[in-house]
Amino acid sequence: MSLKSNFDSPRLIADIGGTYARFAVEQAPGHFSQIASLRCADFADFHAAISAYLSDLAPIGANGPNNSNSSNGQSATSGSQSQHGILHAAIAIAYPVEGDQVRMTNYHWQFSIEEMRQRLGLETLVVVNDFTALAMALPKLGPADVRQIGGGEARMPSVIGLLGSGSGLGVSGLIPAAEGWIALGTEGGHTNFAPRDEREIAILRHAWRQFEHVSFERLLSGPGIELIYRALAEHGGVAAEDLQAPEITQRALDHQDPLCAETLDVFCALLGTAASNLAVTLGAMGGVYIGGGIVPRLGEYFDKSLFRARFEDKGRFHDYVAAIPTFVITAEHATFKGASAILQAQLKTLEATPGSAILGQIRRACAELSPAELRVAEHVLAHPRDVLGAPIVEIARAAEVSQPTVIRFCRSLGCEGLSDFKLRLASGLTGTVPVTHTQVNLDDSMVELGAKVLGNTASAILQVRSQLNREMIDRAIDLLLGAGHIEFYAVGHYGVVAQDAQFKFLRFGMSSAAYTDTRLQALAVNVLKPRDVVVIISNGGRLQELLEVADKAHERGAYVVAITASQSPLARKADAALIVDHVEDVATHLPMISRILHLLVIDILAVGVAMRRNPEGVEMLSRLAQDALDEKDSARPAGQSPRAQRTAPGVTLASPLAKLTSHSR
Repeated sequence: MSLKSNFDSPRLIADIGGTYARFAVEQAPGHFSQIASLRCADFADFHAAISAYLSDLAPIGANGPNNSNSSNGQSATSGSQSQHGILHAAIAIAYPVEGDQVRMTNYHWQFSIEEMRQRLGLETLVVVNDFTALAMALPKLGPADVRQIGGGEARMPSVIGLLGSGSGLGVSGLIPAAEGWIALGTEGGHTNFAPRDEREIAILRHAWRQFEHVSFERLLSGPGIELIYRALAEHGGVAAEDLQAPEITQRALDHQDPLCAETLDVFCALLGTAASNLAVTLGAMGGVYIGGGIVPRLGEYFDKSLFRARFEDKGRFHDYVAAIPTFVITAEHATFKGASAILQAQLKTLEATPGSAILGQIRRACAELSPAELRVAEHVLAHPRDVLGAPIVEIARAAEVSQPTVIRFCRSLGCEGLSDFKLRLASGLTGTVPVTHTQVNLDDSMVELGAKVLGNTASAILQVRSQLNREMIDRAIDLLLGAGHIEFYAVGHYGVVAQDAQFKFLRFGMSSAAYTDTRLQALAVNVLKPRDVVVIISNGGRLQELLEVADKAHERGAYVVAITASQSPLARKADAALIVDHVEDVATHLPMISRILHLLVIDILAVGVAMRRNPEGVEMLSRLAQDALDEKDSARPAGQSPRAQRTAPGVTLASPLAKLTSHSR
């Protein structure tokens, strides 16, 4: 069957459990082909398993997948991208994924996500908890993909619960959000098992001999079925055979063995208790869904089991849980659908708001670049990960420019050179620092409004931090230290930044002035002397009056330090340009975040100047300031808190460097 691809390239989707690793290729949303299930025990590690799958993968044509599973005779290495055109992959795995290192809970496989991405030659590798992926599939399931057990009716939108047994017990949930759903990555399967009757107390006692901590997962899993079987045999005084979970389950379904049937009955009842606990914990009025590798295979046996009765057995909360519906997930590829949805959301996020601040900076700068520099920019935007590992000669060849042009391009973005550019690019592509902007809405509460404003400001500060250029900061500080006189120029709402800078530098005993009126600026710049320094503060860097100040300052032999946007005319005129790229919402008619960012750059310059003038003095004054605070604490009246005295009106630390501290080197 030929299927036209809706994606730019096919995607690899995987569901990795403790027993089996399932793989598929997705070329269009929800269309999975070349599905294979491999036993984990047959492979030394995850890379070996995925390589085996890729080596047997049939060639993928431009119009659709070839559903043949015959081997193409090629081994899967880092060239898998070129063999099959797979650029992006999503892995759902039985592990609480939090960082780069993955160590499976119920199997010995472990790997680094970034290292695995590189070895497989992928542009994007998303690794998520398997039940988080299954949870994200729930909104995409239709009536034919689930089977309701018992009564109840879902209230939507509302919280949804999810749990399922396989090699372990997975637990997750979905919380409705304004633009979709938020999946909960939990390890709820490790909550303490609580017995309901004498039989279950006997099971717990048996389990205690093997485990110090007996969680629900110890019983509601494949190994758990085996443990329940042995415990019931001991409790009933009968001999237990050496049976595995699949054999116990099949004998129960075939009504061949009363002990196996009792084992499965207890399993279903305990699962009802675990599901009920999840329902009341989450307030899952949207229903509780059962997935995993065991229950969907039980069919009608599960429907007639004690599951629903135990689910509703909640004492005073019987009516509460009785109104909550329970469903068994019958869809064949539900986890694949969820992993695919998470991958698609990640790719959309990278496309709309790139993970790298410097990629966004490049996009904004394109209009100001020379034709040759623009070719470099286009190459970087198209192949950011390739650029990370490529030497300058390969980047220049790919962009069809000279090597000096590549260096000029990097420096035009405020980077010291190619190495500095690659460091910033790598930091953004790994997504270690989330830089996001949340829109403030008219119906936001005051708490929501405050959180959004603070969050947006914090994100902008992190972005500026990623753009800091050590060479330019050192250059600006050198110019300020060598200046006979310093003048700060700004207009409009940025005038307060210039006035704050003047105040700081006057406290250092350095000759300083601030001018915020364009007529005074035109007069003041005409009396500058050689080696004086003009610091021009401008968000856009295009105001003609400030550009004329820069030109006139150079004519007078003075130096120009600019705090402005990259690729702006002012940045090109400056002897040292400190880049602050922040697009302010002009609809507000009032700069907010950008003004804070400019103030922070002034603080960086002030701290740098202070430390270079007298490094020992900074340390000494900090100690003196602390000593002064300690003396005040010891002398404060009984019952008065230290904070109350330190923030009393009129009480300040008069030493000019007392507040100059830093949390990082």
